[in-house]
Amino acid sequence: MQDVRIDSPLRGRLIPLSEVSDPAFASGAMGRGAAIADPEGRVVSPVDGEVTVLFDTKHAIGIHSSDGMDLLIHVGVDTVKLAGEHFTAHVAQGDTVKRGQLLLEFDPAGIKAAGYETTTPVLVTNAADYGKITLTLDGAEISSGGDDAAEEPAGSAERASVMAAAETNIDPNLPKEERVAKLIWKYVGGVGNVRSAEHCATRLRLIVNDKSIIDEKAIENIDGVKGQFFAAAQYQIILGTGFVDKVYEAFVAGTNLAGASNGKQEAYDQMTPLQKISRTLGDVFVPVIPVLVATGLFMGLRGMVQSLGIEMNENLLRMSQILTDTAFAFLPALVCWSTMNRFGGTPVIGIVLGLMLVAPQLPNAYAIASGDAVPLSMELFGIPIPVVGYQGSVLPALVLGIFAARLQKWFKTFVPDIIDLIVTPFLTLLVSMLLGLLVIGPIMHTLEIGIFGAVRAFLELPYGIGGFIVGGVHQVIVVFGVHHVFNALEVQLLATTGVDPFNAIITGAIVAQGGAAVAVAARTHDAKKRALYISSAVPAFLGITEPAIFGINLRFMKPFLYGLAGGACAGAVAGFLHLAGTGMGITVLPGTLLYMDHLVEYILVNAVGFAVAFGLTFTFFRPEE
Repeated sequence: MQDVRIDSPLRGRLIPLSEVSDPAFASGAMGRGAAIADPEGRVVSPVDGEVTVLFDTKHAIGIHSSDGMDLLIHVGVDTVKLAGEHFTAHVAQGDTVKRGQLLLEFDPAGIKAAGYETTTPVLVTNAADYGKITLTLDGAEISSGGDDAAEEPAGSAERASVMAAAETNIDPNLPKEERVAKLIWKYVGGVGNVRSAEHCATRLRLIVNDKSIIDEKAIENIDGVKGQFFAAAQYQIILGTGFVDKVYEAFVAGTNLAGASNGKQEAYDQMTPLQKISRTLGDVFVPVIPVLVATGLFMGLRGMVQSLGIEMNENLLRMSQILTDTAFAFLPALVCWSTMNRFGGTPVIGIVLGLMLVAPQLPNAYAIASGDAVPLSMELFGIPIPVVGYQGSVLPALVLGIFAARLQKWFKTFVPDIIDLIVTPFLTLLVSMLLGLLVIGPIMHTLEIGIFGAVRAFLELPYGIGGFIVGGVHQVIVVFGVHHVFNALEVQLLATTGVDPFNAIITGAIVAQGGAAVAVAARTHDAKKRALYISSAVPAFLGITEPAIFGINLRFMKPFLYGLAGGACAGAVAGFLHLAGTGMGITVLPGTLLYMDHLVEYILVNAVGFAVAFGLTFTFFRPEE
């Protein structure tokens, strides 16, 4: 490819792009070339050509040379915010210019007085079409490319051109969410690099084609962004509750990403096996959690009333039992419904199969456990099989739902459409019921008893050892995106014991990360950064740690480790006190309602987690780190 030499369009001191403070230029993402430090206030055309870009802000100009080279001259860093002040244009967009012709004048002293740098990058934005690119000034020269030019990613010229135009065309008076969305598009690599977009309560989640072209540092520096990271095969940008919804709407506006995202499946395909298991369990149990949260709140309120010595009449007590017991009595129906929905089966078939597992004709599992009933005895190939109801059971319903969904799909491959509505549900229910009661149920129930017996024994280790371990590692598990594995354990513990010891331990781990983030804010002298850190820490006290972890603690690492130490101590206290919630899914301040009859112990666990993490971080962390 052709090598090119360009005389500098400004007088000053020639420096490499890597010394420019703006990472978009320093990384070469905008194009190849060099920069002029301490420039004089005149920009002349280095080539014959046409002015292709000149915005009202006048701080940047693009020229298409007569031999096909695209140049971008960007006066200063972030000078777009000056809105044209201190700049005078002597040409207009579309003008034909000659080499040496005056293009722009600017006031370097005025720009610096306004708080902006004057270092000016001079870039070839279609650098992929050329070999070595050399910028010369007063006998000095800086070259880039050459043998390394072939390594530039395909399409980088187009991306750089789009990004340059986007950066210079962002109106500082736009609503904040639109400005943030445009900046994310700019630094994430443009439309061609985003396959899908979605969002959760706090994060914009993107599936991208090429991670390497994302300017992560620049995205972190966007005002309104609290942090960014890759997890579960997604590029996730933390924006905070409420604000993320607005940014998402602005981000997908004018694209085909809204309402048609297949990001979940794409992300799932790129996960590790453990992440896939965790995500699958999350997809199954998260829809069930709101019912269990409500049930737990009812139990907590009833416990508070009884702890205050208030007597409940028989009918009121019976009504409260309906509120607290129904979800667990019919838990297999909820789990089987959600599983069928997750694996592409007909959800109503899942509901019926789950109800079959707790049919009144079967001996009640709770009555068997109390010795008031005995299992039915049936034989399969001469092997006696105990048949029972599976009230409050999880694994039999989960595995049966997976089996039934796949069985239904298999039947649909050969059952004629004209009789599909009748034959497929009939065969799915018949085969699934028989296997569920005679094979899947007994095997999974036995396995379930073993697994949850081991879990309970671990949590009940003396001196709170089990709680210490779980509390210390829980937020590490959150970072790797596999924390949904706890959902099935919590549901089963609630169903079999009526309480969830995991919830108390997890609460301690969460509040500890919040405490560490608050300590970072307290040690930070910069008012803007301190305000950002506080806003990232607050969600932790409502049970959402991602802004605190990814926006603060993990960035500095030591606060994250001190948060883990606080979580371990809080977990140990929770384990030692045998503290357990009456529900799951809510923690820290909202979770107080689950501990109304053990409020002092709950406050103690939270206080220990916060105090240890805050104390360690405030004592040993320095903001300059």
